[in-house]
Amino acid sequence: MTPKKLVAAATAASLMLAAFSAGAADVEVRCEKRSARSSASVDGSNLASGAYRAVLKSGTKIARSPFAETIGDEAQFDFDSKNTEVAEGATSIPIDFIVDGRVRGYLVNTEGVRVTPVVKAICRIRN
Repeated sequence: MTPKKLVAAATAASLMLAAFSAGAADVEVRCEKRSARSSASVDGSNLASGAYRAVLKSGTKIARSPFAETIGDEAQFDFDSKNTEVAEGATSIPIDFIVDGRVRGYLVNTEGVRVTPVVKAICRIRN
């Protein structure tokens, strides 16, 4: 391959990678642990239209939300041990779900394929 063709191929590959990275789905994970409550949220952005579910892990515990359609390019999922929050749509988790004040979360599509990075969060600890 000539140097000119090599440079052109490298430039094209870099542009494709940049375009892919710019459009890649992302996720934000937040959590809070109280003595009588665990709560967390997993919010995705830059998502293709469709249905997704959030997966939340802490220690060996795993919780999965129901599938929900995107609104624009976003999907938001709440997890909570408080009954009133569950009644308003949060996915139920036990009071002791959060272990060592840390959780991990990500989104999967309807085929079960992870579409976001796994994000770790250190939870806010309150009494």
